[in-house]
Amino acid sequence: MYSKDEASQIRQAFWTAFGQYISPQLSADGLKVNWVNYKTGIKHLYFKMEADKRFATIGIVITHPDIGIQELFFEQFKELKTMFGSYLNEDWIWALHDKDEYGKTISRIYQQIDNVSIYNRNDWPQLISFFKSRIIALDDFWSVAQYSFESLK
Repeated sequence: MYSKDEASQIRQAFWTAFGQYISPQLSADGLKVNWVNYKTGIKHLYFKMEADKRFATIGIVITHPDIGIQELFFEQFKELKTMFGSYLNEDWIWALHDKDEYGKTISRIYQQIDNVSIYNRNDWPQLISFFKSRIIALDDFWSVAQYSFESLK
């Protein structure tokens, strides 16, 4: 068991290592991008990567406080589901009106890997591989799909 400070240092070390590993990768548009804190350009719409002691997730998270607008974003993604699948090449979990760790209503489209721990350095290669391929595929998808969300900005 790690102290809060030790756990924080390990998480920071992982995300720093991941950021350094993926930083040479340019975006689909040929631009340098901060992959760890990916910016979609749309408020309340995030590409989020998370890892803890039991699992890791990557996904699109819609946090708009207006549930109706949140649903509009989610429906727009559903309209693009076939295209999304062609970029990601796997089935993702589609969760309308899920709850985040604070009990706030969010919607998300995500993929999860179980039985990995950010606190086990032996799992880091698996975590990096899991995140890298999917964040790059999300960026490829987003370089085309983002224009479908212009009216929702």
